[in-house]
Amino acid sequence: MAIREICKWPEDVLKLKAPEVKNIDFGTVTLVEDMIETMYQENGVGLAAPQVAVSKRVIVIDASAKTGSGGLITLINPVIAENEGRVVDSEACLSVPEVTVDVARFERILVKGVDIKGKDVEIEAEGFLARVFQHEIDHLDGRVILSFASSLKRAIYLKKARKGKL
Repeated sequence: MAIREICKWPEDVLKLKAPEVKNIDFGTVTLVEDMIETMYQENGVGLAAPQVAVSKRVIVIDASAKTGSGGLITLINPVIAENEGRVVDSEACLSVPEVTVDVARFERILVKGVDIKGKDVEIEAEGFLARVFQHEIDHLDGRVILSFASSLKRAIYLKKARKGKL
């Protein structure tokens, strides 16, 4: 296992829709292990493969530090199959340091995907866990929290990033 560098917006890999994983092979398993280690090292609650420069539909989540329950979740090719309700809350992102953005998300969702062994998984999530799933799936679709920010906030962030002040 290895800690990987977190990509920062506006790196190209963060703007692309990641392709589905066709085969869960040794490379995929290694990627997942590295993502888990990296997420914990960075004190994150979730991480998507594009955030570590790999354009694949893989996410890892552990929101237990914030929710007090649950644990580590790994999902390959996750999709939101059902949704309900709307709630707005502030979000931060490892790939967009020093910024928070208010983002409207579904309050409850049903996520489907496969685990690291290729077994079908369905997870009903609500509240903070639902928000984390949606945030990470956004990364797989080439969106970061700045996608939900005003054009002024994006421009200010980009200017700081280009000057190396982040």
